[in-house]
Amino acid sequence: MDSPADKRAAFRDLLACLDLRARPEQARFRERMLLLLDEEPGCFDRDTYPAHFTGSALVVSQDGERILLNHHRKLGRWMQFGGHCDGDADLLGVAMREAWEESGIKGLTPLQTTPFDLDIHTLPPTPKEPGHFHYDVRFLLVAPAGAEPKVSEESLDVRWFTSDALDALALDSSVIRMVARWRAINDFSASGT
Repeated sequence: MDSPADKRAAFRDLLACLDLRARPEQARFRERMLLLLDEEPGCFDRDTYPAHFTGSALVVSQDGERILLNHHRKLGRWMQFGGHCDGDADLLGVAMREAWEESGIKGLTPLQTTPFDLDIHTLPPTPKEPGHFHYDVRFLLVAPAGAEPKVSEESLDVRWFTSDALDALALDSSVIRMVARWRAINDFSASGT
């Protein structure tokens, strides 16, 4: 089993070597992520402020024609699955755990082991924590054929969306970016409801 230091070093190598030629706008996110990783020992802990890492997953159906999103209870919008690392530097493992916990779907598999998307976004202050940044590392996961999601306590709803249905949602710009990238690499097209 890899030590926490080994996982951290492997994650740093993964980020540093990530080919971002097709998505140069994410290079600035990577640079900030590498800086946080190098300067903040607690960067994988949720109580590290003003920033910490999170892991997320865009879940697609096995046939590639639908994307699974959750209507996040606290944020009140449709988004990918994801959450805090809780000290774990294995961001793919974090993304897989969060997607399973929030969707109820077992057997999610990564399409690739490298991040599909990088994003840094702000979280507003709450009575329990100050406003802060999530340095979100996102992966692409494939659900088994016939997978039926379940709504967790963290969501108001969990639902499969086709291309047309996604276009009708008011999505966050980073979710739109991931969906557009998935469409581009998968020839994702409208196909029913």
